[in-house]
Amino acid sequence: MSLRQRISGAIAVLRGAPLPTSESQAAQIEKMAGDDCDDIEEGDRPPSQSFSDRAIIFKDEMMLWMKDNSLLVWTIAGVLAGCFFGSIGRLADFSEQTIMLISFPGEILMRVLKMFILPLIMSSLIAGMAQLDARCSGRIGMRALTYYMSTTILAAIIGICVVLVMHPGDPSIKSHVEVARSDEARVSTLDAILDIVRNMVPENLVQACFQQVQTTYAKRKHVQPGESPIEPVLVYKDGTNVMGLIVFCITFGLLAGQMGPRGRLMVDFFVVLNDIVMALVSFVINWYSPFGIMCLIAGKIMSIANLAATAQMLGLYIVTVVLGLMIHGIVTLPSIFWLVTRQNPAVFFKGIIQSWITAAGTASSAVTLPITFRCLEENNKVDPRVSRFVVSVGATVNMDGTALYEAVAAIFIAQVNGISLGIGEVITVSLTATLASIGAASIPSAALITMLLVLTALGLPTSDVSLLFAVDWFLDRVRTSVNVLGDCFGAGIVYHLSKDELVKMDELKRLEDLQEVVVPGSPLRPPVVLQQQQHQQTQEAPKSPNLDADAKKTAAADSDTTELTIETKI
Repeated sequence: MSLRQRISGAIAVLRGAPLPTSESQAAQIEKMAGDDCDDIEEGDRPPSQSFSDRAIIFKDEMMLWMKDNSLLVWTIAGVLAGCFFGSIGRLADFSEQTIMLISFPGEILMRVLKMFILPLIMSSLIAGMAQLDARCSGRIGMRALTYYMSTTILAAIIGICVVLVMHPGDPSIKSHVEVARSDEARVSTLDAILDIVRNMVPENLVQACFQQVQTTYAKRKHVQPGESPIEPVLVYKDGTNVMGLIVFCITFGLLAGQMGPRGRLMVDFFVVLNDIVMALVSFVINWYSPFGIMCLIAGKIMSIANLAATAQMLGLYIVTVVLGLMIHGIVTLPSIFWLVTRQNPAVFFKGIIQSWITAAGTASSAVTLPITFRCLEENNKVDPRVSRFVVSVGATVNMDGTALYEAVAAIFIAQVNGISLGIGEVITVSLTATLASIGAASIPSAALITMLLVLTALGLPTSDVSLLFAVDWFLDRVRTSVNVLGDCFGAGIVYHLSKDELVKMDELKRLEDLQEVVVPGSPLRPPVVLQQQQHQQTQEAPKSPNLDADAKKTAAADSDTTELTIETKI
């Protein structure tokens, strides 16, 4: 007897029918049970969907996703449209004035975002540091700096390996590309280190908002026998001294947070200031940034002269730099993130893709700061106290893409000049590229300036930097996107390592806030609060003795109720 027949017999018994006594009855019962099973299966089976129904469902899901990620969609569309219109505009051969007008909306976007850099860095750092204690902030800082130095050195090593393997430098390039001859700038490694330390301690905070110090060499007016004809001179060049402002804001925020109730007003001011700046930035980003990025990219593509010839001569150099940046951005950084956090780096990258695209469009990690904050805190749920510190400092210190680019460019120039580098020179390149990237400003094409340090350390002609001007507009965007990617992964790693400490700190803060509740006669009351309330009770004491007795009874009752409430909460 088969299993189906047994099931049919059981169903027949449950219906009250007698057991089958012949084959015909068994067949009849089996047919009845089979019909019932088919009815049940048809009832439970979901209705089949046609191709049109599935297409409608897919369309609805896509519309919902585009609605939730509308800013990302418009930014990608702006980048693609900028590349398309820029390529079409090259065929029209517009004049310089027309190209300037096309790029004008993008210029306005850059100016608006740069306007927010100073208040955003100051408010975010002070507000974030004030909510951390000294021990926790010190641990977060050490983890962040360890990550910065490790990834920057790894990036320089990757760049060196890639450029030595591919060998893009050819001495014939120098004869085809015009090299601007000028007086060679003397840049010393010691001077670069001292300039970094000088900028960390600005002598005037107002001046640090728009100028930073730099060592240059000028000719002596009166040269004595045996003296060098040039001498080092400290000059102030245009550009925000971000390093000095960061050091000041971190110190200010830590001290304000340790002052307790007296510093609460100042901390609240910077917290509200940060919220206001972020609201302004969100308005600009949501309504203007896609159009501005489109105009910026289109105008830049139209302004390039001899694009095909430049790509033909420096094409292998471009491929070398892009390949190194891709290895670092796709392999190195996600691998470090996964090894430390054991989380999927693709999911994390999905949350910061808006910041990554904006960095590629604007070529400035400082301009991308507000968007990076928003992506990390809203999409990846990184604590603002960690993201504000790690990303703000990383925008100046953590320059992985810049270190890789400078290492590749220095060895490329050596290959162009027919100079073979030994192991000592290669180590010098890795160290000086790391140092130069730390001192690089977070503005477009800043690496071309700091690369003079690497070339001087190798004894290469600094005038050969002009070989790279023709393609730097493109490589600058790629390396800036890698810089921002490194900052974001660093924030995620530091937050993962500091999560337990932040939770404990929040619990201690809740207990402290609970102990600050005013309780008459409680030993937990601060002395200042006791003195203020005693003085207030003395001034407001009733003159009538009956009223005085009633007030005492009421105060005793309130005291008992409050003490009971606090004991219950504790």
